[in-house]
Amino acid sequence: MCGIVGYIGNRQALPILVESLKRLEYRGYDSAGVSVIDRELFNSKAAGRITELEKRLPDAPGRMGIAHTRWATHGRPSDRNAHPFTDCSGRISLVHNGIIENHRELRAGLESRGHRFTSETDTETVVHLVEENYKGDLRAAVSETVRHLRGSLALAVVHLSEPDRIVVARDESPLVIGLGQDENFVASDLPALLKYTRRVIYLQNREVAVIRRDGVGLESFEGEPVERDIATVDWSPEDTEKGGYQHFMLKEIYEQPRAILESLIGRIPGLELDIGGIDKEDFDSVKIVACGTSFHAGLVGKYVLEQLTGLPVIVEAASEYRYSANTRYSPLMVLVSQSGESADTLQAAREARRRGSRTLAITNVVGSSITREVDSVLYTRAGPEIGVAATKTFTSQLIALYLLGMAMGKHRGTLLPSQLQELIDGLRKLPRDVQSVLDNRGAIKLTAEWMAQARDVFFIGRNVHYPTALEGALKLKEISYIHAEGLPAGELKHGPNALLTAETPVVAIAIRDHTYDKMLSNIGEVSARSAPVIAIGLENDRELKKASDLTLYVPEVRPVLSPVPVITTLQLLAYHVALIRGCEIDKPRNLAKSVTVE
Repeated sequence: MCGIVGYIGNRQALPILVESLKRLEYRGYDSAGVSVIDRELFNSKAAGRITELEKRLPDAPGRMGIAHTRWATHGRPSDRNAHPFTDCSGRISLVHNGIIENHRELRAGLESRGHRFTSETDTETVVHLVEENYKGDLRAAVSETVRHLRGSLALAVVHLSEPDRIVVARDESPLVIGLGQDENFVASDLPALLKYTRRVIYLQNREVAVIRRDGVGLESFEGEPVERDIATVDWSPEDTEKGGYQHFMLKEIYEQPRAILESLIGRIPGLELDIGGIDKEDFDSVKIVACGTSFHAGLVGKYVLEQLTGLPVIVEAASEYRYSANTRYSPLMVLVSQSGESADTLQAAREARRRGSRTLAITNVVGSSITREVDSVLYTRAGPEIGVAATKTFTSQLIALYLLGMAMGKHRGTLLPSQLQELIDGLRKLPRDVQSVLDNRGAIKLTAEWMAQARDVFFIGRNVHYPTALEGALKLKEISYIHAEGLPAGELKHGPNALLTAETPVVAIAIRDHTYDKMLSNIGEVSARSAPVIAIGLENDRELKKASDLTLYVPEVRPVLSPVPVITTLQLLAYHVALIRGCEIDKPRNLAKSVTVE
């Protein structure tokens, strides 16, 4: 995870580094640090949030530097384990995102040769290797160093003797170079750059770059020159601001009507998805691979694609797929990743191609790593998401999966024209349906007050709302720290009923579909055990209201599309529970936005 930023130009570096670092704090907030060169190397770091670092910042008017915000992997959060790290001479400073898998053997060799270590981290081995390899050329030293490293890395390195350049390197972990006028930038993610530039170069795997005030030079780890087109980002700086909302998560929940609309523009009624014709090919099955919230979107996609295409669909956690057996069948592989940088999903994409499968990525970030690992890409158009708990990216992923299922169903003839038109009409109406949920925030806040004192909460649903329940439980546990579980409603009697008490709320999703009567029976079983029931159903469902203690309604919507307004309700419910409990909503403990290490 972690966040890296760097600046070189004609302005004072320190304010730019700190401001950019704050825009990356969602990548990790265990500690932070900064190095600035101004005739000498100024290095400052602190455990905790960036606000703690600001209390220790040096008076350094230098015009180049690097900075880091950490998500701990090796060594607990502390001042001494914070980046940047310096070499024995104190002239080289380095920041790193990733994991160095062979750090123990490297460290043993370095210590035997007299290097002094000050931390428990894997990263510190890298700065000492750069020191050993330095012969007056920082680029050459970094290029030689990375050849000896195993694992994942994004590096930014500066040397007091070369105050006119920052050397960066990337292998597996993301790194983006921002291009300005007589100044240039580097960062782990786009939000850190958008205030200063929208012209970027995406560094790719096994590449090194030298960043100067007046230009950027790229080469491979092997020393071959690299030419790369400049990309222009269509996100605006305002997209990464709170815009008057108390938290990014709340802002992003409220951005969902627009994100859904953006994801639909230009794609219906013709269902031209620009995915290389994959939707018009004949497959005998589909496998969806993802992690976390994207995995839950994939589970919704399983029900959607099976219903719309008639194809069998399997959903697998990305961290498990790459270690699974290579079977004889070759499904369409759909890889879902908000950032396009999730390490396990990237490895799964490579493994799928090695096995000969056609691959399609659903992602939110143009130019992200996964876009270079697959045959085709379907972008979600959600815009930047800063809150660690995914909201608008989840609903946008659902829209992409609906569109894919509809396009494949149209090609396969499993959807009648009238059915297809009904789905198109339903999709067009979804932004209004979600806005209707947002307008009902008052009822959701009252429900949150009722739930906030719970220690355990169960979420239950059937069919397409089983994964909706999983995602609702994940949102609650992520930001409120209440233990929450999502379950298929029919599984309660196979063990979880033993945990039901009068202090254990159960959130039951009961939409009028072919599972509705069974859901009412499950709600009755819960109530019989004195557990309070919070039901979520369609407007004017009086029967559901009689069966539950509290009821939250969503607008009338086709059952297959109902996860979108339902999850919006659950997102707002989790948000207000966390707010009541005084939790750090945008930056929940021990979590980071983009999981770029395995």
